Amino acid sequence: MNPFLLIVVALTGLILIVAVAGKPLLRRLQQRQAQDAVALFRRQREQLEAKFFDMASRLGKPRGVRWIDCDWQERTAFGRDLQTGMLTAFVAVEIRFEAIPGGDMDGIEHVGLLRDAAALFHFQNGAWGTGGRALFNMSPADALSRLHDQYEPVELPA
Repeated sequence: MNPFLLIVVALTGLILIVAVAGKPLLRRLQQRQAQDAVALFRRQREQLEAKFFDMASRLGKPRGVRWIDCDWQERTAFGRDLQTGMLTAFVAVEIRFEAIPGGDMDGIEHVGLLRDAAALFHFQNGAWGTGGRALFNMSPADALSRLHDQYEPVELPA
């Protein structure tokens, strides 16, 4: 048999094996990474919540209000970015604001009401972080559902 043909057949076989076995292998690797990342998130959650509040209150959004408090809820959902594979945590939070005197929201009575939101945290390069972004009027499950074209839910074993 021609050695060149033998190499082509062997490479083709190897490519087929990787194609068939690669996807389940990648899924298992991603599942293990997600489990480790979630465990790390749970250990660091208090510090991450404080960092979120600090970052979010500095962003100046919504305009004309000052962040007063975040009441963190247990509800959390995890999703994986469909393009980058980055793991994201969506955490339920109730946020309280007050109007900045003389600002756009001064005198609006609804400013002080609690606002439901999903706070975002991202797992990148082995560490959790946040940019202080909140998706208002959404629970974690709502956020994953509405962003289904960007994130796939990550199911974790109980």
